[in-house]
Amino acid sequence: MFDLLIQKAHVLRISPAGDLRVLRDHDVAIEGNRISAVEPAGTISPGRAREIIEAEGMVAMPGLINTHSHVPMVVFRGLAEDVSLEKWFNEYMWPLESNLQEEDVYWGMLLGLAEMIEAGVTCVADHYFYMDQAARAVEEAGTRAALGWAVFGDQGEAMLNRTAQFVERWQGAAGGRITTWLAPHAPYTCDDDFLRASAQRARDLGVGIHIHVAETTEQTQASLEKRGITPIRVLEETGVLECPTILAHAVGATPADIQLLAEHPAGIAHAPKTYLKLAMGTAPVVAFREAGVPVGLATDGAVSNNTLDVWESMRLMAMTQKQAQASPEVMTLAETLYIATRGSAQVIGLADRIGALEPGYLADLILVDVSGTHVQPLHSVTASLVYATRASDVQTVIVDGKVVMRDRQLLTLNKAEIIEQVGQSMQRLARRIPGRRIQVYNP
Repeated sequence: MFDLLIQKAHVLRISPAGDLRVLRDHDVAIEGNRISAVEPAGTISPGRAREIIEAEGMVAMPGLINTHSHVPMVVFRGLAEDVSLEKWFNEYMWPLESNLQEEDVYWGMLLGLAEMIEAGVTCVADHYFYMDQAARAVEEAGTRAALGWAVFGDQGEAMLNRTAQFVERWQGAAGGRITTWLAPHAPYTCDDDFLRASAQRARDLGVGIHIHVAETTEQTQASLEKRGITPIRVLEETGVLECPTILAHAVGATPADIQLLAEHPAGIAHAPKTYLKLAMGTAPVVAFREAGVPVGLATDGAVSNNTLDVWESMRLMAMTQKQAQASPEVMTLAETLYIATRGSAQVIGLADRIGALEPGYLADLILVDVSGTHVQPLHSVTASLVYATRASDVQTVIVDGKVVMRDRQLLTLNKAEIIEQVGQSMQRLARRIPGRRIQVYNP
């Protein structure tokens, strides 16, 4: 017997080598929390399934993966618009975050998870504060997450210890849906000794490090002027790159940095909407890929992106890379969809578990409606997924073999209650008190 049978879907199949196929009219059988079979429609008897989802005309594909975000930051959405990166940090974001309380993280995480479920995001690598509350929200939502408690170097060893305790407390929790990472903020907010201590603690715990680095070319240049080495070289010299590492952004990576990263277990979390909105530059995704450095899609936080919509990130990545390379032939449909699925899974250390609809993989998948006028006539399923699909086209979301959204209805979260709870804190969260901030941006 199968626990769930999805019937007559068009299944997106991406091989480990990046070959792309659409298997038309196929059934997907799920047993427990794993995909058991993907077969032509009618091959699997409906009588063998405890539950059936009719998916005729829909696309079944791996759930989207957000490889770098600050999900609870949705509580500040819209409060830092049309400002430079330096002002964004020093005059808006870090003053606003001085208002943050533990319960804000819980309700903000729930709101962000609801938004992502509705957009077909089944897993997120999150980098924020009070992460016990974020983990509690993930547990309730039924989604998957790689969680890191963000910490600044001036918070000292005591705070590093606290984040390490979080790692131990939640690693493998929620039936294995939660994995944990250490999360020192960035080389410009953590000195070398703190980065070394973080790397050693990560090795002791057997986990990776999720960190911002080389967010702009200007940051790289500032590091070269002050220290004679790039921020990515700083990570190498302090031992951070010896650990599995999620590198947020790396827009300012040099050619030598890229070759260095290719020699280490590091992946890039790419958030192009944030780069465009804050005029940060264009990350060298094509060069990363040519060097063999894994790349995954990300949204960053909702104060620089405004949404947690990975579909936006996907099409912006494809188009900005074509523009940067002055060639419409780069970042093909196959490569773009590979990055959105298997590539993103590799960046967060789950390549052998999620990111593919194949027997043995965890059953994290979505059903996408491709009947809308904005995708008709449907000459190309893959072109429609990259360039036309909207978050609202996602109809059903399954994580770990369980349906968390069916026909656009959330099954694990009370959206109205979450919105009401977040709304009650809006006035307090929006205050910016002169001289009060959690950190200073000075790369």
